[in-house]
Amino acid sequence: MSYLKVNNAYGVSFSTVSKGEKNDCVVRSISTAAGLSYDAAHKFCKNVFKRENRKGVLHGVITSGLEKGNFTVEDVEFNAVKLGRADIKNRYKLHGEVIWRDKTLKSFIATHQKGTFLVLVSGHALTIKDGELFDWGNFGYLPTRKVKGAYRIDVVDEKPVGVQLSLF
Repeated sequence: MSYLKVNNAYGVSFSTVSKGEKNDCVVRSISTAAGLSYDAAHKFCKNVFKRENRKGVLHGVITSGLEKGNFTVEDVEFNAVKLGRADIKNRYKLHGEVIWRDKTLKSFIATHQKGTFLVLVSGHALTIKDGELFDWGNFGYLPTRKVKGAYRIDVVDEKPVGVQLSLF
C-alpha cells in the first residue's frame, strides 16, 4: 500500500489526443479537478496557458492564467481560487522568530480533507479531491514533496445536455 491514497484515474485516458502527449500533468490535473474530458482540458490549457503539445507549463504561467478565476468549458462552469500562505505553508517559531516553510504534500492533504484542489509542486501539477491524491501511481511514495502553490477548484454548474424545460 502506498504512503498516500492515490487514485489511478489521473493516469487513465481514452483520448487519442493523450496518446501522443507528454509533460501533460497540468492537462490531467485540470481534467480530474474540474471533471472535464481529457480533450476539453487539453483545449483549455492550450487557450488559457498557451500550452504547446508535448510541452509543460511553467508555474508562473499557470498562476497568471488562473487569476481570472471563473471558467466555462464544455458546459462545466468552475472557479479557481488561489489559496493563501496559511494554506500552503506551516508557521513555526524558532528562537522567537516566525518562520514560514512550505507544507509537504502529506501535511497539505491532512489539512485539506474536503474539497478539490489543483496543487503545484516543483515541476509538476496534481489534483487532490477530498483527501485523495490524483497523480501518477508512483508519486504516492513521495509525500515529502513541497507544495509551491494551490488552487481550490469549485465546480459551479454542470449544465445537463439535451434536457428541455417543461413548464406544465
